[in-house]
Amino acid sequence: MDSNKRIHLIVDIAKLMITILVSCGLVTAIVLGTSTEPMNAFFSFFIGPFTSFRRIGNIVEAAAPLMFTALAVILIFGAGQFSMIAEGAFFIGTLGAMMVATSVPLPTGIHSAVALLVAAAMGAAAALIPALLKMKWQVSEVVTSLMLNYIIQFFAIYMVSYYFREISSSSLASIAFLDTSLLPVIIGGTRIHGGILLGIVLCLFTYFLLFHTTFGMKLRIVGNNPRFANYSGIKVTQIMVVSQVIAGALAGAGGGAELLGMYNRFKWTSSPGYGWTGIAVALLARNNPLLVPLAALFMGYLNVGANIMARNSDVSSEVVKIIQGVMILMIAAEALLKKWKQRMIVEAAKAETGMKGAAK
Repeated sequence: MDSNKRIHLIVDIAKLMITILVSCGLVTAIVLGTSTEPMNAFFSFFIGPFTSFRRIGNIVEAAAPLMFTALAVILIFGAGQFSMIAEGAFFIGTLGAMMVATSVPLPTGIHSAVALLVAAAMGAAAALIPALLKMKWQVSEVVTSLMLNYIIQFFAIYMVSYYFREISSSSLASIAFLDTSLLPVIIGGTRIHGGILLGIVLCLFTYFLLFHTTFGMKLRIVGNNPRFANYSGIKVTQIMVVSQVIAGALAGAGGGAELLGMYNRFKWTSSPGYGWTGIAVALLARNNPLLVPLAALFMGYLNVGANIMARNSDVSSEVVKIIQGVMILMIAAEALLKKWKQRMIVEAAKAETGMKGAAK
Protein backbone atom coordinates (compact mmCIF):
# COMPACT_ATOMS: atom_id res chain seq x y z
CA MET A 1 0.00 0.00 0.00
CA ASP A 2 1.57 3.37 -1.02
CA SER A 3 1.74 6.31 1.38
CA ASN A 4 -1.27 8.16 -0.06
CA LYS A 5 -3.55 5.14 0.22
CA ARG A 6 -2.29 4.50 3.75
CA ILE A 7 -3.00 8.12 4.74
CA HIS A 8 -6.48 8.03 3.24
CA LEU A 9 -7.22 4.79 5.12
CA ILE A 10 -5.94 6.22 8.41
CA VAL A 11 -8.03 9.37 8.03
CA ASP A 12 -11.12 7.37 7.07
CA ILE A 13 -10.74 5.18 10.17
CA ALA A 14 -10.23 8.27 12.35
CA LYS A 15 -13.40 9.87 10.94
CA LEU A 16 -15.27 6.65 11.58
CA MET A 17 -14.14 6.58 15.20
CA ILE A 18 -15.07 10.24 15.74
CA THR A 19 -18.50 9.65 14.23
CA ILE A 20 -19.05 6.67 16.51
CA LEU A 21 -18.05 8.68 19.59
CA VAL A 22 -20.33 11.57 18.65
CA SER A 23 -23.19 9.13 18.04
CA CYS A 24 -22.73 7.62 21.49
CA GLY A 25 -22.67 11.11 22.97
CA LEU A 26 -25.90 11.94 21.16
CA VAL A 27 -27.59 8.88 22.65
CA THR A 28 -26.47 10.00 26.08
CA ALA A 29 -27.92 13.47 25.58
CA ILE A 30 -31.25 12.16 24.28
CA VAL A 31 -31.64 9.67 27.13
CA LEU A 32 -30.78 12.25 29.80
CA GLY A 33 -33.27 14.67 28.30
CA THR A 34 -36.21 12.30 27.87
CA SER A 35 -35.95 9.29 30.18
CA THR A 36 -37.14 9.00 33.78
CA GLU A 37 -34.82 6.03 34.26
CA PRO A 38 -31.67 7.02 32.34
CA MET A 39 -29.31 4.52 33.97
CA ASN A 40 -31.52 1.62 32.93
CA ALA A 41 -31.74 3.02 29.39
CA PHE A 42 -27.96 3.53 29.22
CA PHE A 43 -27.28 -0.01 30.38
CA SER A 44 -29.82 -1.47 27.94
CA PHE A 45 -28.45 0.47 24.97
CA PHE A 46 -24.68 0.35 25.50
CA ILE A 47 -24.20 -2.86 27.49
CA GLY A 48 -27.38 -4.81 26.65
CA PRO A 49 -26.11 -6.12 23.27
CA PHE A 50 -23.13 -7.75 25.02
CA THR A 51 -24.92 -9.35 27.97
CA SER A 52 -25.30 -12.73 26.25
CA PHE A 53 -23.71 -14.69 23.46
CA ARG A 54 -27.06 -14.75 21.68
CA ARG A 55 -27.29 -10.96 21.67
CA ILE A 56 -23.75 -10.66 20.31
CA GLY A 57 -24.91 -12.96 17.55
CA ASN A 58 -27.83 -10.60 16.94
CA ILE A 59 -25.36 -7.79 16.18
CA VAL A 60 -23.62 -9.86 13.53
CA GLU A 61 -26.95 -11.03 12.11
CA ALA A 62 -28.19 -7.44 11.86
CA ALA A 63 -24.96 -6.40 10.12
CA ALA A 64 -25.08 -9.13 7.47
CA PRO A 65 -27.63 -7.69 5.00
CA LEU A 66 -26.21 -4.18 5.42
CA MET A 67 -22.84 -5.27 4.00
CA PHE A 68 -24.43 -6.24 0.69
CA THR A 69 -26.52 -3.09 0.26
CA ALA A 70 -23.62 -0.86 1.38
CA LEU A 71 -21.38 -2.40 -1.28
CA ALA A 72 -24.07 -1.77 -3.88
CA VAL A 73 -24.31 1.87 -2.81
CA ILE A 74 -20.51 2.27 -2.96
CA LEU A 75 -20.42 1.08 -6.57
CA ILE A 76 -23.37 3.22 -7.64
CA PHE A 77 -22.16 6.39 -5.92
CA GLY A 78 -18.59 5.68 -7.02
CA ALA A 79 -19.70 5.91 -10.64
CA GLY A 80 -21.31 9.29 -9.98
CA GLN A 81 -24.85 7.94 -10.02
CA PHE A 82 -27.52 8.46 -7.38
CA SER A 83 -29.74 5.47 -7.98
CA MET A 84 -31.60 4.21 -4.91
CA ILE A 85 -32.23 0.80 -6.42
CA ALA A 86 -30.33 -1.13 -3.71
CA GLU A 87 -33.57 -1.42 -1.73
CA GLY A 88 -35.54 -2.84 -4.65
CA ALA A 89 -32.70 -5.09 -5.82
CA PHE A 90 -32.43 -6.55 -2.31
CA PHE A 91 -36.17 -7.25 -2.18
CA ILE A 92 -36.41 -8.77 -5.66
CA GLY A 93 -33.43 -10.92 -4.69
CA THR A 94 -35.46 -12.40 -1.85
CA LEU A 95 -38.19 -13.25 -4.35
CA GLY A 96 -35.74 -15.02 -6.66
CA ALA A 97 -34.22 -17.00 -3.80
CA MET A 98 -37.68 -17.92 -2.53
CA MET A 99 -38.77 -19.24 -5.93
CA VAL A 100 -35.73 -21.51 -6.20
CA ALA A 101 -35.87 -22.55 -2.53
CA THR A 102 -39.49 -23.68 -2.79
CA SER A 103 -39.77 -25.04 -6.32
CA VAL A 104 -36.42 -26.37 -7.60
CA PRO A 105 -35.17 -29.51 -5.80
CA LEU A 106 -31.36 -29.66 -5.83
CA PRO A 107 -28.61 -31.23 -3.70
CA THR A 108 -27.47 -29.48 -0.53
CA GLY A 109 -24.92 -26.75 -1.26
CA ILE A 110 -25.78 -26.57 -4.93
CA HIS A 111 -29.35 -25.60 -4.07
CA SER A 112 -28.44 -22.55 -2.00
CA ALA A 113 -25.75 -21.53 -4.52
CA VAL A 114 -28.26 -21.60 -7.38
CA ALA A 115 -30.79 -19.68 -5.29
CA LEU A 116 -28.21 -16.97 -4.56
CA LEU A 117 -27.22 -16.76 -8.23
CA VAL A 118 -30.86 -16.32 -9.24
CA ALA A 119 -31.27 -13.68 -6.53
CA ALA A 120 -28.20 -11.84 -7.84
CA ALA A 121 -29.45 -12.06 -11.44
CA MET A 122 -32.85 -10.62 -10.50
CA GLY A 123 -31.18 -7.83 -8.53
CA ALA A 124 -29.00 -7.02 -11.54
CA ALA A 125 -32.05 -6.97 -13.82
CA ALA A 126 -33.82 -4.56 -11.46
CA ALA A 127 -30.81 -2.22 -11.39
CA LEU A 128 -30.51 -2.35 -15.17
CA ILE A 129 -33.89 -0.64 -15.68
CA PRO A 130 -33.10 2.82 -14.24
CA ALA A 131 -29.57 2.58 -15.70
CA LEU A 132 -30.89 2.05 -19.23
CA LEU A 133 -33.50 4.77 -18.86
CA LYS A 134 -30.73 7.17 -17.84
CA MET A 135 -28.49 6.06 -20.70
CA LYS A 136 -31.12 6.14 -23.45
CA TRP A 137 -33.37 9.04 -22.49
CA GLN A 138 -31.54 10.86 -19.66
CA VAL A 139 -34.34 10.02 -17.22
CA SER A 140 -33.30 10.81 -13.65
CA GLU A 141 -32.13 7.59 -11.99
CA VAL A 142 -33.19 8.99 -8.62
CA VAL A 143 -36.84 9.20 -9.66
CA THR A 144 -36.98 5.93 -11.59
CA SER A 145 -35.22 3.91 -8.89
CA LEU A 146 -37.44 5.28 -6.13
CA MET A 147 -40.59 4.46 -8.07
CA LEU A 148 -39.25 1.08 -9.13
CA ASN A 149 -38.61 0.15 -5.50
CA TYR A 150 -42.34 0.34 -4.78
CA ILE A 151 -43.21 -1.60 -7.95
CA ILE A 152 -40.78 -4.35 -6.96
CA GLN A 153 -42.09 -4.50 -3.41
CA PHE A 154 -45.72 -4.95 -4.42
CA PHE A 155 -44.83 -7.30 -7.28
CA ALA A 156 -42.91 -9.58 -4.88
CA ILE A 157 -45.76 -9.58 -2.35
CA TYR A 158 -48.24 -10.28 -5.17
CA MET A 159 -46.19 -13.28 -6.33
CA VAL A 160 -46.03 -14.70 -2.82
CA SER A 161 -49.72 -14.07 -2.16
CA TYR A 162 -51.05 -15.69 -5.32
CA TYR A 163 -48.48 -18.28 -6.39
CA PHE A 164 -46.32 -19.34 -3.42
CA ARG A 165 -48.51 -18.74 -0.37
CA GLU A 166 -48.98 -21.30 2.39
CA ILE A 167 -52.77 -21.63 2.30
CA SER A 168 -53.05 -22.90 5.86
CA SER A 169 -51.22 -19.87 7.27
CA SER A 170 -53.29 -17.10 8.90
CA SER A 171 -50.79 -14.46 7.76
CA LEU A 172 -48.82 -13.83 4.59
CA ALA A 173 -46.16 -16.53 4.34
CA SER A 174 -44.79 -18.60 1.51
CA ILE A 175 -44.68 -22.37 1.49
CA ALA A 176 -41.70 -23.73 3.43
CA PHE A 177 -38.27 -23.71 1.83
CA LEU A 178 -36.67 -27.04 1.03
CA ASP A 179 -34.07 -27.87 3.69
CA THR A 180 -31.37 -28.21 1.04
CA SER A 181 -31.71 -24.52 0.15
CA LEU A 182 -31.03 -23.10 3.62
CA LEU A 183 -27.66 -21.55 4.42
CA PRO A 184 -25.85 -23.32 7.28
CA VAL A 185 -25.42 -21.81 10.73
CA ILE A 186 -21.68 -21.37 11.27
CA ILE A 187 -21.68 -20.57 15.02
CA GLY A 188 -23.79 -22.66 17.36
CA GLY A 189 -26.16 -20.87 19.70
CA THR A 190 -26.70 -18.06 17.22
CA ARG A 191 -28.21 -17.59 13.78
CA ILE A 192 -24.93 -16.42 12.25
CA HIS A 193 -25.06 -18.08 8.85
CA GLY A 194 -22.92 -18.65 5.78
CA GLY A 195 -24.25 -15.54 4.08
CA ILE A 196 -22.12 -13.44 6.42
CA LEU A 197 -18.97 -15.10 5.09
CA LEU A 198 -20.21 -14.39 1.58
CA GLY A 199 -20.66 -10.73 2.51
CA ILE A 200 -17.06 -10.49 3.76
CA VAL A 201 -15.76 -12.15 0.59
CA LEU A 202 -17.74 -9.67 -1.52
CA CYS A 203 -16.25 -6.77 0.47
CA LEU A 204 -12.79 -8.01 -0.54
CA PHE A 205 -13.96 -8.56 -4.11
CA THR A 206 -15.41 -5.05 -4.35
CA TYR A 207 -12.23 -3.51 -2.97
CA PHE A 208 -10.14 -5.43 -5.51
CA LEU A 209 -12.55 -4.45 -8.30
CA LEU A 210 -12.42 -0.75 -7.43
CA PHE A 211 -8.73 -0.32 -6.69
CA HIS A 212 -6.88 -3.10 -8.53
CA THR A 213 -8.61 -3.41 -11.91
CA THR A 214 -8.84 -1.28 -15.02
CA PHE A 215 -12.61 -1.23 -14.71
CA GLY A 216 -12.37 0.11 -11.17
CA MET A 217 -9.97 2.84 -12.23
CA LYS A 218 -12.31 3.88 -15.04
CA LEU A 219 -15.29 3.80 -12.65
CA ARG A 220 -13.55 6.12 -10.20
CA ILE A 221 -12.53 8.51 -12.98
CA VAL A 222 -16.10 8.60 -14.25
CA GLY A 223 -17.38 9.25 -10.75
CA ASN A 224 -14.92 12.07 -10.11
CA ASN A 225 -15.13 13.80 -13.49
CA PRO A 226 -17.32 12.28 -16.22
CA ARG A 227 -16.42 15.00 -18.72
CA PHE A 228 -12.70 14.30 -18.34
CA ALA A 229 -13.42 10.57 -18.56
CA ASN A 230 -15.29 11.12 -21.82
CA TYR A 231 -12.41 13.15 -23.30
CA SER A 232 -10.02 10.39 -22.20
CA GLY A 233 -11.84 7.86 -24.35
CA ILE A 234 -13.62 6.07 -21.52
CA LYS A 235 -17.12 4.85 -22.41
CA VAL A 236 -18.84 6.74 -19.64
CA THR A 237 -22.39 5.45 -20.13
CA GLN A 238 -21.16 1.87 -20.35
CA ILE A 239 -19.25 2.20 -17.06
CA MET A 240 -22.30 3.76 -15.39
CA VAL A 241 -24.60 0.98 -16.55
CA VAL A 242 -22.22 -1.89 -15.70
CA SER A 243 -21.51 -0.46 -12.25
CA GLN A 244 -25.22 -0.32 -11.45
CA VAL A 245 -25.79 -3.85 -12.74
CA ILE A 246 -22.98 -5.20 -10.54
CA ALA A 247 -24.40 -3.21 -7.62
CA GLY A 248 -27.84 -4.69 -8.22
CA ALA A 249 -26.35 -8.18 -8.27
CA LEU A 250 -24.63 -7.57 -4.93
CA ALA A 251 -27.82 -6.28 -3.32
CA GLY A 252 -29.87 -9.11 -4.83
CA ALA A 253 -27.42 -11.70 -3.50
CA GLY A 254 -27.74 -10.02 -0.11
CA GLY A 255 -31.50 -10.43 -0.22
CA GLY A 256 -31.15 -14.11 -1.05
CA ALA A 257 -28.54 -14.66 1.68
CA GLU A 258 -30.69 -12.92 4.30
CA LEU A 259 -33.77 -14.93 3.38
CA LEU A 260 -32.08 -18.33 3.23
CA GLY A 261 -29.93 -17.69 6.28
CA MET A 262 -32.51 -16.24 8.67
CA TYR A 263 -35.87 -17.67 7.58
CA ASN A 264 -37.49 -20.87 6.33
CA ARG A 265 -40.36 -19.02 4.61
CA PHE A 266 -40.88 -15.67 2.91
CA LYS A 267 -42.82 -13.66 5.53
CA TRP A 268 -42.21 -10.00 4.69
CA THR A 269 -45.27 -7.83 4.06
CA SER A 270 -43.18 -4.75 3.30
CA SER A 271 -39.62 -3.92 2.36
CA PRO A 272 -37.26 -4.25 5.36
CA GLY A 273 -35.38 -1.01 4.60
CA TYR A 274 -31.91 -2.53 4.35
CA GLY A 275 -31.24 -0.59 1.14
CA TRP A 276 -31.80 2.75 2.86
CA THR A 277 -29.71 1.80 5.90
CA GLY A 278 -27.03 0.57 3.49
CA ILE A 279 -26.58 4.17 2.34
CA ALA A 280 -25.72 5.21 5.90
CA VAL A 281 -23.33 2.25 6.24
CA ALA A 282 -21.59 3.12 2.95
CA LEU A 283 -21.15 6.73 4.04
CA LEU A 284 -19.98 5.64 7.48
CA ALA A 285 -17.39 3.40 5.79
CA ARG A 286 -16.26 6.38 3.68
CA ASN A 287 -17.07 4.37 0.53
CA ASN A 288 -14.23 1.99 1.38
CA PRO A 289 -15.31 -1.66 1.00
CA LEU A 290 -12.74 -2.78 3.57
CA LEU A 291 -14.44 -0.65 6.24
CA VAL A 292 -17.95 -1.86 5.38
CA PRO A 293 -17.96 -4.83 7.83
CA LEU A 294 -16.93 -2.54 10.71
CA ALA A 295 -19.54 0.08 9.80
CA ALA A 296 -22.23 -2.59 9.38
CA LEU A 297 -21.38 -4.09 12.79
CA PHE A 298 -21.67 -0.67 14.40
CA MET A 299 -25.06 -0.12 12.77
CA GLY A 300 -26.13 -3.59 13.88
CA TYR A 301 -24.99 -2.76 17.42
CA LEU A 302 -27.08 0.44 17.37
CA ASN A 303 -30.18 -1.40 16.18
CA VAL A 304 -29.86 -4.24 18.69
CA GLY A 305 -29.13 -1.82 21.54
CA ALA A 306 -32.09 0.38 20.60
CA ASN A 307 -34.45 -2.59 20.52
CA ILE A 308 -33.28 -3.78 23.95
CA MET A 309 -33.61 -0.23 25.30
CA ALA A 310 -37.14 0.08 23.91
CA ARG A 311 -38.16 -3.16 25.64
CA ASN A 312 -36.53 -2.39 28.99
CA SER A 313 -36.97 1.37 29.39
CA ASP A 314 -39.12 4.33 28.38
CA VAL A 315 -36.92 5.40 25.42
CA SER A 316 -38.13 4.53 21.90
CA SER A 317 -35.96 2.60 19.45
CA GLU A 318 -36.54 5.43 16.93
CA VAL A 319 -33.52 7.12 18.50
CA VAL A 320 -31.43 5.12 16.01
CA LYS A 321 -32.96 7.08 13.12
CA ILE A 322 -31.83 10.32 14.73
CA ILE A 323 -28.33 8.92 15.17
CA GLN A 324 -28.19 7.82 11.52
CA GLY A 325 -29.15 11.30 10.36
CA VAL A 326 -26.46 12.93 12.50
CA MET A 327 -23.89 10.42 11.26
CA ILE A 328 -24.66 11.24 7.63
CA LEU A 329 -24.29 14.97 8.35
CA MET A 330 -20.92 14.38 10.02
CA ILE A 331 -19.66 12.12 7.28
CA ALA A 332 -20.67 14.66 4.64
CA ALA A 333 -18.52 17.28 6.42
CA GLU A 334 -15.43 17.11 4.23
CA ALA A 335 -13.61 19.68 6.40
CA LEU A 336 -13.39 17.16 9.26
CA LEU A 337 -9.70 16.22 9.71
CA LYS A 338 -8.87 17.90 6.39
CA LYS A 339 -5.88 19.83 7.75
CA TRP A 340 -4.49 16.75 9.47
CA LYS A 341 -4.82 14.77 6.26
CA GLN A 342 -3.05 17.46 4.23
CA ARG A 343 -0.21 17.68 6.78
CA MET A 344 0.29 13.91 6.63
CA ILE A 345 0.40 13.99 2.82
CA VAL A 346 2.95 16.83 2.82
CA GLU A 347 5.16 15.07 5.37
CA ALA A 348 4.99 11.81 3.40
CA ALA A 349 5.95 13.66 0.22
CA LYS A 350 8.91 15.34 1.95
CA ALA A 351 10.05 12.01 3.35
CA GLU A 352 9.82 10.37 -0.05
CA THR A 353 11.74 13.24 -1.68
CA GLY A 354 14.44 12.99 0.99
CA MET A 355 14.79 9.24 0.42
CA LYS A 356 15.15 9.74 -3.32
CA GLY A 357 17.76 12.48 -2.75
CA ALA A 358 19.75 10.24 -0.43
CA ALA A 359 19.63 7.41 -2.94
CA LYS A 360 21.23 9.65 -5.59
